[in-house]
Amino acid sequence: MATNGSQESFAPSDVLAAVMTMRTGEQDNKTKAHHYLERFQKSLTYDLSTQVSPSELPALRNQILLLLKHFAAGPKPIRVQLCVCLAILAIQMKDWHDVLPSVVQSLSDSPESHACILDFLRVLPEEVTEGRKITLSEEDLAARTQALLGDNTDQVVQLLINYAQSSRKNISTPRQTACAYHLPLAAARRNPQLMECITSWLREIPVANIVNSPLLDVIFEGVTSDECSQEASECLCVMLREASDVDESQAVVHALFPRVIGLRPNIQKVVEEEDTERLKSLTKVFATSAESWVVAIAREPIHFRPLVDAVLECAARDTERDVIEHTFGFWYELKQYLVLERYIEGRMQMVDVYSKLVDILLKHLEYPTPESANESDLFDGDREQEEKFREFRHQMGDTLKDACDVMGVTQCLTKVLDAIQVWTQKYASQVSGAHVPHWQQLEAPLFAMRALGRMVDKEENIVLPQLMPLLVQIPSHEKLRFATIMVLGRYTEWTAAHPEYLEPQFNYIVTSFQSDSREIMRAAALSIKFFCTDCKHLLSGQVLQLQTFYDQILDKLPDLSKEEITEGVANVVAVQPAAETYRLLKLYCDPLVQRLMNKANSATDEDSKLALADHLQLITIFVQNVMPFVGPGEENPAVKYWQEVFPILSTVLDNFLDFSPICERICRCWRNMVISYRTAMAPLLPEMANKLASSFNVAREGCFLWVTSAILREFSEDREHVDQATTDNIYTFFEAQTTAFLRVMTELQPKDLPDVIDDFFRLLIDALLYYPQKLVPSHLLVPIFEASIYALTLEQRDPLSSTLHFLRDLLSYGGNNPASSEGLPEQAAAEIRGIVKNLLLSHGPNLIKQVMAGMMITFPRDCFADGSGVLLAMFELLPGQTTEWVAQTIQLLPEGTVSPQEAERLVTKIKDRLQSGDAGGLRHVRVLLQDFTNTYRRRNVAPRDGLGQLEATRFQFSG
Repeated sequence: MATNGSQESFAPSDVLAAVMTMRTGEQDNKTKAHHYLERFQKSLTYDLSTQVSPSELPALRNQILLLLKHFAAGPKPIRVQLCVCLAILAIQMKDWHDVLPSVVQSLSDSPESHACILDFLRVLPEEVTEGRKITLSEEDLAARTQALLGDNTDQVVQLLINYAQSSRKNISTPRQTACAYHLPLAAARRNPQLMECITSWLREIPVANIVNSPLLDVIFEGVTSDECSQEASECLCVMLREASDVDESQAVVHALFPRVIGLRPNIQKVVEEEDTERLKSLTKVFATSAESWVVAIAREPIHFRPLVDAVLECAARDTERDVIEHTFGFWYELKQYLVLERYIEGRMQMVDVYSKLVDILLKHLEYPTPESANESDLFDGDREQEEKFREFRHQMGDTLKDACDVMGVTQCLTKVLDAIQVWTQKYASQVSGAHVPHWQQLEAPLFAMRALGRMVDKEENIVLPQLMPLLVQIPSHEKLRFATIMVLGRYTEWTAAHPEYLEPQFNYIVTSFQSDSREIMRAAALSIKFFCTDCKHLLSGQVLQLQTFYDQILDKLPDLSKEEITEGVANVVAVQPAAETYRLLKLYCDPLVQRLMNKANSATDEDSKLALADHLQLITIFVQNVMPFVGPGEENPAVKYWQEVFPILSTVLDNFLDFSPICERICRCWRNMVISYRTAMAPLLPEMANKLASSFNVAREGCFLWVTSAILREFSEDREHVDQATTDNIYTFFEAQTTAFLRVMTELQPKDLPDVIDDFFRLLIDALLYYPQKLVPSHLLVPIFEASIYALTLEQRDPLSSTLHFLRDLLSYGGNNPASSEGLPEQAAAEIRGIVKNLLLSHGPNLIKQVMAGMMITFPRDCFADGSGVLLAMFELLPGQTTEWVAQTIQLLPEGTVSPQEAERLVTKIKDRLQSGDAGGLRHVRVLLQDFTNTYRRRNVAPRDGLGQLEATRFQFSG
């Protein structure tokens, strides 16, 4: 095959040599040959038109068929790869009209050819479905899909039937003999490849055609066989999903339902044989059928009850917790219907099913009993199994909620209460110190109660008053105490409505901090957060004692727990009278600030600096939560306190300007000050603005722009209690920040500061929203616009998204629907429209070039919509010029990637749509450009690692 540019050559002799190496070569050579053959296959997908002339395609097809014949008996990976190659070729050979018959006929004289035929039949629908990777137009691809799949469904069904019924006789297609399969009848019927073929073609063949054919018996026989139960079960599941519209598939459901129910006796059989894989296959069949027909179950619960019972039996028989997860989707879907008023009868019929399901789940929730006597390692060192169990429990918790929705909260909680009482009656007297017999049976209902927490109304007065006194008496076993703490933390809203239960619960949590277990400490800190948040008014009288407790235990906690408990106590401080705010902030935060200074003085390595950054977050949490209400013109006591702290934060910042995490945390603190106290921050603004400006000039970190953005929003002209002088000063500060950023942009490549670019254009979005009358006429607009085009050369989502959003907002000011027109006089709006259009006339070609380059080559997929929005706005404002700029851009593409005919056709269609004058003209232009850029990307970029042919030749704006 000929080469094209940097493309690899695939001579037939080299391909054959690689294939032979795969069969007989050394391992290293086999690996190289395998990679070579993978590239060869991709070249068929992406480069066929450039590597092989149309006249050579039949010879290439014949060569692949010969290789298929040669490797009919294997190795299987080679045989499958060759089938994939042949399928890809078939998609692109538009004049090959008899693909299926000719492939079958060419392989018909080989006794082993059944494997090749079945492999080809399986991969053909898969490759056609993936055909968007291939360089065909949408019309050609649709035509080939119909020719290869749609027109062959009847023939494929008959071919598969013939194969399934074969026993030393020929399989024939409607047109010719396929091949002689010298196989016993049972072997053919139970061939996993046959099941996979049927599954693959179910995308095209109506499921009724399979149901009404002898293949249905073959599939059900396969489900219960030893040879292909998994493949047959998957095939049946696909059929069931295809029949999920029960109203349109009544005949199919009527035919399949008794056959599915007939499989139920096999559950007992595979359980006795301890065949987990076959139990999993059966569970998938029952669960998939039930989920597919869930609306029918809700309508006719008595008729379909045997199917629901089969799913329940699978869950109950799953002693190793290997298959129950496959039923979770069904229980959820059925619940969604049963909670509706119209299906109340179904709900009544299914309450007992969900009740039994809860019993099953409570058993499955139990921790395993370790084989060793070491209860500190319940999974005998298998960490993967332990993590899997944890995740599995949370899935079961979701299913418990589904059951609760159907049964009602009282019945579900009663089962929890009963389980705890049963354990207490049996084993409470046997508890001795840390030894708690059969603690798993007590921990499981505690976990279930925790999972149900969000379902329980705070007014529940039947079960919880019986449960809560039991919880604080749970034995002091690590797993039990952890579970109890987590339950109490989940029910704090209920406790807030029942204050008589608060004290024993809160004391239980507080005493838990004496534990040596880090797990219990973390759980206790989280629960304190919830108690202080939901019961803050009840705890407000203990605010002083709470500070003593907080200060004593803070340093013992891991970082996340420090933040959680800080959020809790900050909530209690926040509900104190405003007159107490300053005093309480000093009481709580002065020790934090002292810790901060100590950490700053000793922060010499990365770990200690990170610890300092983490500690700063605790101060920010108080800023976020303690926001006293004061009237206009009154001094805010919180701001009064933060004015005292600000110089310390500034000093820390000055000392660590070269360490990003500390810069970011201090900026986050300041930004939250602006958001929390808004215009009350006016006394701190001059000092803060100076520090932000000087710090950005040194550190060039985007976080300083991030704070500026918050200031712009809170002190814009439309805010109450903001005087014009303050607004003007803030805008002047913004201009200084912008000038500093633009200077940085001239010194560095966009790839060197993506985060700063992201923050800068987020800042500009706010500036444009609140100060359009100042920003658009500004002398900074042109360099900002040029910087935005330059930033579009990036290939990272966040900075690109921010830049494109800014451009879309800016372009909106060139039309009659700006991003914000509030407060803009018509004369000012008209002046702004003119400025924006003049800007586009001078810089539009570069913008179009870079946006199209991004959409065709470099943008992440998440940025396509915004890129398309920029193009659409350009067509709306300057339709003629934009069309010309698009045409000029296409001419810059590497030779051979777009034909002149394609380019001309696109431009012509754009002009036609724009000239049509109808309301949908612009929308059609957007669709045309999206299709064009998507097709270009699919052909030239997406198939390859990196940017393929365009890596060295892609065009960029350089300004």
